[in-house]
Amino acid sequence: MLHLDWPWVLLLLPLPLVTYFFLPAKSIEQDAALQVPFLDDFNLSQQVRHQSQKAHWLTYLSLLVWCLMVLAASRPQWLGEPISININGRDLMMAIDLSESMSIEDFKAYDGAVDRLTATKIVMKEFINNRKGDRLGLILFGSQAYLQAPMTFDTVTVNRLLQESAIGLAGERTAIGDAIGLALKRLQASQGSDIQQNEGQKMSQVLILITDGANTAGAVSPMKAAQLAAEKNLKIYTIGIGADEMTRNTWFGTQIVNPSTQLDEKTLRGIANVTGGRYFRAHDTEEMIKIYDLLDKLEPVEQDEEKFRPNSALFHWPLALALCLGFVICLRRV
Repeated sequence: MLHLDWPWVLLLLPLPLVTYFFLPAKSIEQDAALQVPFLDDFNLSQQVRHQSQKAHWLTYLSLLVWCLMVLAASRPQWLGEPISININGRDLMMAIDLSESMSIEDFKAYDGAVDRLTATKIVMKEFINNRKGDRLGLILFGSQAYLQAPMTFDTVTVNRLLQESAIGLAGERTAIGDAIGLALKRLQASQGSDIQQNEGQKMSQVLILITDGANTAGAVSPMKAAQLAAEKNLKIYTIGIGADEMTRNTWFGTQIVNPSTQLDEKTLRGIANVTGGRYFRAHDTEEMIKIYDLLDKLEPVEQDEEKFRPNSALFHWPLALALCLGFVICLRRV
């Protein structure tokens, strides 16, 4: 259906008529330098009639231009059919480790070895794309924690920001406690601020924390931050990544080493237990895919279905036609 966003602008349509009736017309005789009583003698009567008809047509065109410009100013839009949006009530924050150890190439993808951050991006890309109806946020942490993307329904932007992240961007060490604290702060601040909620309902808030090490930086200990999160009903799912065995070529030949010796599974498991979440251990890309099932295990708060109507702006059509007719009027007056 056709909709005018500013219909009150149409009140300006009769403005030319008001001007015509209330402002005195300028007398033609005042500009005449010489009045001739016999126009036929000068063969000017036909020319005067032609000029009069021309003036009438230009007046009609000018009125049409005015009407088109007023119509364009009223912001006409074409509204489509209503589309339903299912809001399942989840606020999901993701905290991704960017410390130096994430550069270890102990994962397999694309028929070759990739570093841990690249493997995380591969898995999280599809995971984020499947989160329709959820609000997502992104925190990147190393020596410090940074909010890369606030809570939003725009999964495309969140995914792009994650894919653009790089190892060492937030420092070389690992501040797990600060990442949890920042996530809690941002989730609490965004609770109910960007979405209409029913009275007495709250969004289900979840943090997915992915790391390959132990807390070596930051002002807040991970367990203290987890206790604060539990008090605020923030559920944390922790994922420890990294292989248990890795072949490495050295001066003394091929050696099998454990690249995940720095992974603090005890703390990650404790964080998950305190907040009512779950700890996952991902030794390879296949095990990382388990995070696809995380949100399926949650029980989101039911909310009323929301609807919106797509709209397309139409103001440019009457505006373009008015400009064309205005150009014609200028040519005819020359």
